[in-house]
Amino acid sequence: MPTKTVQIPTPDGQADAFAAFPDGAERHPGVLMYADGFGIRPVVREMARELAGHGYYVLVPNFFYRHGPAPVVELPAYIGEEDRSALVAQLMPLLEAHTTERVLSDADAYLRFLTAQPEVGAGPVAVTGYCIGALLAMRTAAAHPGRVAAVAGFHGPVGAAGPDSFSKLTAQVHLGHAETDLTPEDLAELNQALDAAGVDYTSEIYPGTVHGFTMSDTDAFSASGLQRHWDCLLPLLKRSLANG
Repeated sequence: MPTKTVQIPTPDGQADAFAAFPDGAERHPGVLMYADGFGIRPVVREMARELAGHGYYVLVPNFFYRHGPAPVVELPAYIGEEDRSALVAQLMPLLEAHTTERVLSDADAYLRFLTAQPEVGAGPVAVTGYCIGALLAMRTAAAHPGRVAAVAGFHGPVGAAGPDSFSKLTAQVHLGHAETDLTPEDLAELNQALDAAGVDYTSEIYPGTVHGFTMSDTDAFSASGLQRHWDCLLPLLKRSLANG
């Protein structure tokens, strides 16, 4: 499967990104994938390749590119509990600097680049994200109604997007939450807000999961949670994107 590192022009410079797409001369629906806060690394590249194998051009930008190429902090091969606190402490200033204004400016650039690729077909795209990337995915979809046909977020603070963003969503939505991220009461409140905004969505807590459950290079990983993620994500993309 072809993969490559690309540079995405943005108003603030060049964002490095990873792209994966099927072999052959055919054009495929585009998917913008936002990684978690730890960024682009082998496990994220593998997830992008897995998704591309189902017939999509997958673009994974380094949304911390203003601070350097990925990975912007040194990462161990396996992120355990003893590593997490120190890594989060390094990443928190970067997260705080990544304002909504920057998120939306970057999203414009990412989508412009994605849809201009010769391997990407005409028509709407999808956006998916993990952890903080789930919030970026929701904000991207809300800012581009009609252009984004599907959005999925996993173990992320998607509620922070807020009712104003929800009301702008035209995409079909799936949200997969960790048990440690939301109580059933929190889930009900979030889903009520999505209902009030008229969003076409599914939103559920994945049983037996903790925050970060999709990432196999961390101690949060859940094999069943990752499989549930694929079982929800792939049908969403298939029904939302032409030729998926």
